[in-house]
Amino acid sequence: MRYDLGEVITAMITPFKEDLSVDYNALERLVNHLIETGSDAILVAGTTGETPTLSHDEEAEIFSFVKKVVNSRVKIIMGAGSNSTETAVSSSLKAKELGADAILTVVPYYNKPSQKGMYEHFSSVASSVDLPVILYNIPGRTGVNMLPATVSKLAKEFKNIVAVKQSNSDLDLISDIKSLCPEDFTIYCGDDSLTLPMMSLGAHGVISVASHIAGKEIKNMVNAFKSGRVQEALKIHLNLYPLFRKIFMAPNPVPVKSALAHFGLINEYVRKPLVTLDDSEKQELFSVVDKYACFVK
Repeated sequence: MRYDLGEVITAMITPFKEDLSVDYNALERLVNHLIETGSDAILVAGTTGETPTLSHDEEAEIFSFVKKVVNSRVKIIMGAGSNSTETAVSSSLKAKELGADAILTVVPYYNKPSQKGMYEHFSSVASSVDLPVILYNIPGRTGVNMLPATVSKLAKEFKNIVAVKQSNSDLDLISDIKSLCPEDFTIYCGDDSLTLPMMSLGAHGVISVASHIAGKEIKNMVNAFKSGRVQEALKIHLNLYPLFRKIFMAPNPVPVKSALAHFGLINEYVRKPLVTLDDSEKQELFSVVDKYACFVK
């Protein structure tokens, strides 16, 4: 492994006050909660953190605050992606300046680059900054799929490209990436419900949303699988599966914010164009997440 960021990384939400400014008191509570419930690392300023509606100044302020609260207890990764290569490079340099342990950088969205364009984009990022880089492939949001051959070429040419977060339900792609990439290259699952299946094909762990609620149990599932206790891991997966599905019943991070507010950790406010769940949707969500309340305490 080129650089070990841990097995359970939480893509952290950004809590807001009623006026939609960042709620730093809630953020401190949340960071401590995540560390206490099994997160090996925290991803700041990812999509789950509502970066489409955060300014770059806000992202920097949030990261600096989180770094202070973490106080070296776990690693901190900063989301530094953009559909502009120039912006992705400048964001990566800013992450280095702020003291990030690594960056997550997404396939450019909306402008739908070719595989060659993706290669050029990530080459520019990796060449610009002396930090471990996690590639992020999420075709449902970007509109294009980064092919395993492109991942492999980048992994072979840039030692600081250490991992890929794969948010694609086509599990054959995991086999392809595992077959084509160097042995020390890391694969992270980007969809909670696919963590165990992807690990069976060689994924190292998960960049998770559900770990806001069930971090210890997700960590237990990962540890059980890696220790050869496959049936135990499967039992945990099946127990968590309703949670994995329900926290994506609406655009992320709306449901997980509602769940965390329900448990008293944050307020549920989101910035438009996201909107909070209505009462019937909350009833549907809480009927499931209440079964996991013991994991939040």
